[in-house]
Order: sequence, then C-alpha cells, then structure tokens
Amino acid sequence: MTVNIRVRQGDTLWSYSQLFQVPFNLLLDSNRDINSTALHIGQIIRIPGFRIQTYIIQRGDSLWRIAQQRGVVLDTILLVNPDLNPNTLQTGQKINLPKRVVAPIVSGKRFYDYAALQQDLNQLKNVYPFMVKRQIGNSVMGKTIDEIQIGRGAKKVHMNGSFHANEWITTPILMQIVNEYLLALTNNRPIRGRIRLPSYNNVLLSVVPMVNPDGVDLVIHGAAAEEPYHRDVLSINRGSTNFSDWKANIRGVDLNNQFPALWEREAAENPKEPSPRDFTGYSPLTEPESIAMAELTRAGNFSRAIAFHTQGKVIYWGFEGLEPPESRALASEFARVSGYQAIQYVQSSAGYKDWFIQEWRRPGFTIEIGRGINPLPISQFDEIYEENLGIFLASLYM
Repeated sequence: MTVNIRVRQGDTLWSYSQLFQVPFNLLLDSNRDINSTALHIGQIIRIPGFRIQTYIIQRGDSLWRIAQQRGVVLDTILLVNPDLNPNTLQTGQKINLPKRVVAPIVSGKRFYDYAALQQDLNQLKNVYPFMVKRQIGNSVMGKTIDEIQIGRGAKKVHMNGSFHANEWITTPILMQIVNEYLLALTNNRPIRGRIRLPSYNNVLLSVVPMVNPDGVDLVIHGAAAEEPYHRDVLSINRGSTNFSDWKANIRGVDLNNQFPALWEREAAENPKEPSPRDFTGYSPLTEPESIAMAELTRAGNFSRAIAFHTQGKVIYWGFEGLEPPESRALASEFARVSGYQAIQYVQSSAGYKDWFIQEWRRPGFTIEIGRGINPLPISQFDEIYEENLGIFLASLYM
C-alpha cells in the first residue's frame, strides 16, 4: 500500500523529506502533479520507499512508545493516521505505521513470464512513485510493452531485454538490478561503494524489460490456446511443442533482425519465411514490437543504448565503423567490471544495436550474458546478476 499523507498547516515537501529521511528530489518526482511551492491543507502527498503496516494497540501503549520501539519518528505516525487522537488510544485499536522498504520486491531467480513482470512493475510503481511506468506499444497478441523511467538527468541511458524469446532471463536480471537501484536511492545507501543519488540527478534511465512478451510466454508455457496463434506457432515449429529454440515473436519474425541497418544483407542470408529464429520479416519494422522500440528510440534521444541478450559473456560494441570513439572506453570498462570479452565487430546487421549506432553515431552495445545453451538455466542467475550489475552501474556513472 502506497504511503499517502495529507498536508497540514505549515507542512512543506522539504519537511516531509527530513521527517521520512527521503531525498528531496525523489519526493518531488513522486508528486509531479502538484505545485511543490504552494501546498494546500488536505492535499495528498505520496511518500516513496515506504509501505503502510497495520499495528494493533496493546495495553499500556502510547504513540511515543510505539515510535521508539519501531524506530520511527512520532510525527510520521501522526501523518499516516490523520484522524487519530493520540490521547484516546484503546487496546485492540488498529493504526497505521510507516514501514521503510529495505528488502527487494523483485525475486528474479524463477521462471519469469509476462504476468510476473506486470506484477513486479505494479508493485515497484506503488512503492517508488518517482519511477515512471508507461506503455510504449503492444505485442502481436495485445500484451503491453512497458518502459520504466528513473531519474532526472540530461544523460539518457537506455537498456532493454528479451528481444529474443528464449533469452528471457535478461528480463528478471534487469528487473532485479532496477529494484536494487531503487532501494539504494530511497535508503541513501551505496551499491559497490558508491552512493547512487548523483546518478539519479545526472541520468535519465530508460528500461524496456521485455520487448517480446508473446515469445517469452511461448517459451516458458508453450503454445497458447488462442487461435490463430496456437495453430501458427505449431506450424512454424514443424509440429513440435518444444519451443526452447524459439527466438522470434509469435509470428515467427526475429525482432532483432528487423531494423533498417543493412537489413537487406541480413535478409539475404536468413530464412525467407516465418521461423523460430532469424527470419527478418518481409521488410524492416513490420512487427509491432520492433516498431514500438524504434519509435521509443527516435523520441528518446538516448545518449547510449544497451541491449541484453544471451549467451557467450561478450560485449559487442561496433557497427561498420560508425561507432564513436567513446564506445571503446565504455566497452573496456564494461569488460573490466563483468569479466566479459569486448568485441568490436561481428558479422551481424539489422539488430537494434546496429541501427542505434548507424542512426545516431552514439555508443550502442549488445551484451551477451551468461554462457551455455539457451534458454540459460536459472541456476546461473546469481552469477549473471553480479556480472551485469557492474555493467549497469558503469553505464550510469561513465
């Protein structure tokens, strides 16, 4: 439950920031719909990084005693109980207590489908209202494609996961990293020795955790009963109900072969009809998922873009000599903090990273996380998480 409080006479956002020990900019961005310099009595203010906990009054309790036992400021209890008379507490009476969130919401080490993503996105938005969650498009089957935005800086860093269906582990990796970042911001605590609030003030982070929700659900759960999708995917998969090799969207188009960056070359070398992998489509940007990503990127003016894939523990950072000089330094730092190998060129085209570099001449990266056969086993999650947390942090501070 979101912690909402009502403005009292003389209250300010700054006073709430001090009472709840929440950085002022996080509080400001959690309440974008208000005039922070002209609060009025009774106005609702959202407090990030807290949840409401119900407490039952015990014999001999006072608000002062409860505050001392729970380690909270007395005035915060009054703020979340605006109609409470502290002088008439009764045994058995229920009151609200503000509880700081100090543990992750996201549990990524599991089979992480579209429903799990939506549940976690909604919970994170509830606890961290300064995080923007917005729909940038829909999949073929109508599932939402969502973007997270965190921060207020001029440098714009974009990340995405699950372009490829059987590389779905990239989504929970990204989501758990985002959750760790949100915890560090609201609790003003470091990650790997650095306080993270400067990153919030300097960087606008954009994350699309799951580009291909239909494909992810297909790999994890098998063919949906809904037609024509059930019939079509079985036909594309030559009758097999094993979709572990499926990279494409639900129509058999490889979304990371859909971008107008030497697309014709890629199309000439790959399947000419819908396939579990590698089919480029009949022309660039035909699929709603790739169109959504292209429109987001055109509007986003990103300083750099990172697409997370699996597998190989490598970092691809060049395309046709169009990458800027700063890409080398970033790739080198990503390699240092992750232990992955930085590779400038690979025989590849029509990918999101390729298109980003070609169109904007800015640093673009494909990170191939983990090593093995896709889909990677969930047992690799913890190791992959630690490797890519370093890349995430480096992308913000460099």
